[in-house]
Amino acid sequence: MPEPILKVDNLTMHYQTRAGDVSAVDGVTFELAEGESLGLVGESGCGKTSVASSLLKLLAENASIKAGSIRFKDVDLTPLSEDEMRQYRWRNIAMVFQAAMNALNPVYTVGDQIIEAMEAHLRVFTYKQARERVAELFQMVGLEPSLMDRYPHEYSGGMRQRAVIAMALSCNPDIIIADEPTTALDVIVQDNLLRELKMLQNRIGMSMIYISHDIAVIAEVSDRIGVMYAGNLVELASAEAIFHHPLHPYTAALMGAFPSVTGPKRELTTLGGEPPNLLNPPTGCRFHPRCPYATERCRREVPSFKNHGGGHYAACWHPLELKVEM
Repeated sequence: MPEPILKVDNLTMHYQTRAGDVSAVDGVTFELAEGESLGLVGESGCGKTSVASSLLKLLAENASIKAGSIRFKDVDLTPLSEDEMRQYRWRNIAMVFQAAMNALNPVYTVGDQIIEAMEAHLRVFTYKQARERVAELFQMVGLEPSLMDRYPHEYSGGMRQRAVIAMALSCNPDIIIADEPTTALDVIVQDNLLRELKMLQNRIGMSMIYISHDIAVIAEVSDRIGVMYAGNLVELASAEAIFHHPLHPYTAALMGAFPSVTGPKRELTTLGGEPPNLLNPPTGCRFHPRCPYATERCRREVPSFKNHGGGHYAACWHPLELKVEM
């Protein structure tokens, strides 16, 4: 595997509330190689977007990184000031945000918003050159260049999503984080958009982090998949290993929750209970209240996130040897 361009080690991020600290990200560790695509999946509220916002240090006022490091090309981003961090945002790490309509300013044309991003982070374009660059970006993402002079409300949902992707590409970043890039789009548009994202990644050679609650969608475009639960990264392996040999019971439950288009019909998996309250998470493994395989050790001790062979990491005291029907 190529050398890592991004190393995240023991990342811990909390939100401060009146009721106490919410442990949104707890001890997350992973690496991203040059040209690699990594998917992060899990239920809503598991910490996927909190990890993404931490990587860019685009945190809410009540959020703070409590521990760990985020190393981009051997530079630790965690201690950097806001001004220092601006040198890395968009130029090195960019993001496709959830809900494209909310990510675009309704009173400016889409083209001018992309130009503003380039002016802020590159400062090398004349206005004419910037418009030529926007036209090039629009062609790359499948939009007519003439659309750059229109406003966000004049775009369809798929067009807005493509425009936000063009904005993320505008400064030629090394890494793009795509946070739920196909939310609210119909299935056909989702499939086309993901295929085009993958083609762009291969063409440009950038690294990608895809974030979604839909493991089937992520598997189509990811080299490796990380599964998150209640602020923890509970499993990380190749997409093939996650699909065919999940080690963590939560991953097996996710895999059993969607139907297969081949083979006999079967009853889909349902997982009882609900995610824990992160103001006061359970002791030991955070999944143990919902896990059918939990033992006393699971309730007492936090499992280590370790390599079980072949780069297949899992945090479980009783890893599954084969995919199971739960």
